Amino acid sequence: MAASSTKTKLSVTVERPTPYYFDLGLLMTTDPNPVTIDASKPEQSLAEVARDGAQALINQLMTTCPITANAEGVLLTLPPTSTPIPREKPIPKPKEPTRWERFAEKRGIKPKTREQRRNLAYDEETGEWRPKWGFKGLNKKGEDDWLVEVDPEAEARRKEGTSVRMDGRRERKERVKRNDRRMRKNVLHEEKGRKA
Repeated sequence: MAASSTKTKLSVTVERPTPYYFDLGLLMTTDPNPVTIDASKPEQSLAEVARDGAQALINQLMTTCPITANAEGVLLTLPPTSTPIPREKPIPKPKEPTRWERFAEKRGIKPKTREQRRNLAYDEETGEWRPKWGFKGLNKKGEDDWLVEVDPEAEARRKEGTSVRMDGRRERKERVKRNDRRMRKNVLHEEKGRKA
């Protein structure tokens, strides 16, 4: 018959010459006492030190933290942390507002709502909702008309090789180019601001 191994129950109270420091918000115990390790059994010595620290933490939690019971189970409410934890990296600097953000703040311009951002507008002539720009957009209205009204004075001043039909398209393309130039200028301005 095998001999039954009986484990002795360890004490629930932990006695130390200098008491532990606790930060219950982080579930942390700090032992200011020097650690003595038995050279013949180093792992067992470290396990005993760890067990004493864990037991002291559990004792402290059970005596100081409020315990509540509900349908989900028993809850223990932890206090706020008291030990400051160092950051790995410095606190990020607040982002410099862009040129548009500064302008919008000065003028009191608010961001558009979701409804305002939608790319649809009501076309009175056809009685349906159409995109403001893009494929079949309202900004291209009149470019494909089969009949175009011509102003004789404007036609006399017109450059050679241009036609009335392409005026709307040309203006739209110029607006796109102008917008691209402004965008590049803003990017360069922002990069200079970052370097300085």
